[in-house]
Amino acid sequence: MKLKATAFLITSLLVLAGCDQAEKSAQQLMGKAAESAKQAIDDTHKAAEQALSDATGGLISKKESSEKEAEKSASSSQEI
Repeated sequence: MKLKATAFLITSLLVLAGCDQAEKSAQQLMGKAAESAKQAIDDTHKAAEQALSDATGGLISKKESSEKEAEKSASSSQEI
């Protein structure tokens, strides 16, 4: 009877250790997948901005830059 109980406990510990290792591996995979997805989104965003800039001849990005500079100069003059 003691031998069966000991074998059961050892088997249980091995199963728990295996589950813990599987959970760590799954977390690592999820982290890598999330990072890959973020990188894909960033790359897509950059490509879309470049395509828009190419399609408009840079007019939109120049307009946005001018607006940002105007906002910066307005906020700088308000601080003084």
